[in-house]
Amino acid sequence: MEAFLVSALAIAVGEIGDKTQLLALLLAARYKKPLPIVLGILCATLANHALAALLGQWVAAHVSAGVLRWALGLSFIAIAAWTLKPDEMEENSSVSHSRYGVFMVTCIAFFLAEIGDKTQLATVALAAKYSSIGWVVAGSTVGMMVADVPAVFLGKIASPNFPFKLVRYIAATIFLLIGAAVLLGMGSGLF
Repeated sequence: MEAFLVSALAIAVGEIGDKTQLLALLLAARYKKPLPIVLGILCATLANHALAALLGQWVAAHVSAGVLRWALGLSFIAIAAWTLKPDEMEENSSVSHSRYGVFMVTCIAFFLAEIGDKTQLATVALAAKYSSIGWVVAGSTVGMMVADVPAVFLGKIASPNFPFKLVRYIAATIFLLIGAAVLLGMGSGLF
């Protein structure tokens, strides 16, 4: 259960202001069909984070404990620094209409946008840290949905007033604390 809670919290806070959250806002503004957008985000996140967690488990099984501890700790600290840089969608980037429908456009766009994203890399690190891949995927998926579903439904109404900068600092602090705990060997049982 610890893996679920840490994953959900870290990903939810890390997703605030992220490019995939901005993509969710863009899709909602463009298509005005929240249900297929939310379902597309859910499917894309499950697939993407399951692959990320599998990679994390593979790394944990094939890398020595000492090297893994340093790699994970430094990865979380790097993600903390990365979190401080706000993501922006390019002004000329747009999601075109497709013959596949809103669900498939959302699913494909979201899956591709999440590749190499800080939340995907955090999922890799969390899966390497925790032995329960199912709880990590469930937690990271819940975290993504907690951050992105309100973006779909609230769209432009909430975004101008949302304290993205404050949330980025909170997210960076959480990732920094997780990284420091891992480096100090306190990761197990601390969170």
